Formats: sequence, C-alpha cells, structure tokens
Amino acid sequence: MKKLLPFSAGLIAGALLVAVAAVVAMPRLMIHEQTSPFGVEETVEKIKAAALARGWVVSGVKPLHESVRKNGGGELPPILLVELCQARHAHAILVEGPSRKLSAFMPCTVSVYRRDDGTTAVGSMNAGLLGRVFGGTVARVMGGEVARDQAAILAFLGK
Repeated sequence: MKKLLPFSAGLIAGALLVAVAAVVAMPRLMIHEQTSPFGVEETVEKIKAAALARGWVVSGVKPLHESVRKNGGGELPPILLVELCQARHAHAILVEGPSRKLSAFMPCTVSVYRRDDGTTAVGSMNAGLLGRVFGGTVARVMGGEVARDQAAILAFLGK
C-alpha cells in the first residue's frame, strides 16, 4: 500500500502535466499561420487560382472586417475568408451519417489578413491533425488528400 501511493500520485501528476501541455500546445497545432510576401488581395487571388487548379471550388470570399464594422463591432484591418470546397472529399466524409457533424468545418476556410505590423498572413486549419482526432474515413480524407491539397494550394507561401 505504501508503494501504491507514490505511484498513484506520480500517475496523476503525469496525467495533469500532459493535459496542461495539450491545452497550451493545441492552438498552435490546430491553426497554422504563414506569412505571405504579397498584399491581402494578391494573396487571396493566388489562393483562389491554386485551389481552382487543383479541382477545388472557391465558394466565396467574405470580407469579415466589413461585416464586423457594419454590424457595430468597430474597425479592423482587412480580414478576408476564402471558402474552399472539394466535392469528392466532402462527399467521402459526409456520406457516413455519424460524420455529418463535421459539416461544421465545411467549407474549408482560409483566412487572409493584415497584421498590425502591415504584413499579410494566412491562417489555415491543420487538416491532418483534425483528421487524426476523428479517425476512420475522416483521418484518411483530411489527413491524406485534403492535407496534401492544402499544402499545395498554399505552397506559394514557402515554409
């Protein structure tokens, strides 16, 4: 019994440490941010062209900053949401009833925004990590084809 107490305390402390590390690291792991060498509008055009070239649909570009201002939220620098969809990938996930809740992540949205220092940044979801979290078909599609396509669409940004 005396040996069990230190072991249990160590196990609990280890689990807490892992949980804290996950909470701290998750935002950096789940969302990627890359710097664009181009302005906001030109970056959006490059993303659109690369997505179309890979067979994706650009379902819209939404000026989030304008919506926020128009609805009483105040001024923001340009923030454009580029909505991308690839029908084969979406269908492969959504055809399975239990996976339809993932439609909350569709279309895949890439944000292009001006930072406070005047540089342009691109924010995107880590499709591979999202896929691994859900497993099964979602892991295969998001972690495979979607992650590869996303990397190719944003390849002009470099690493």
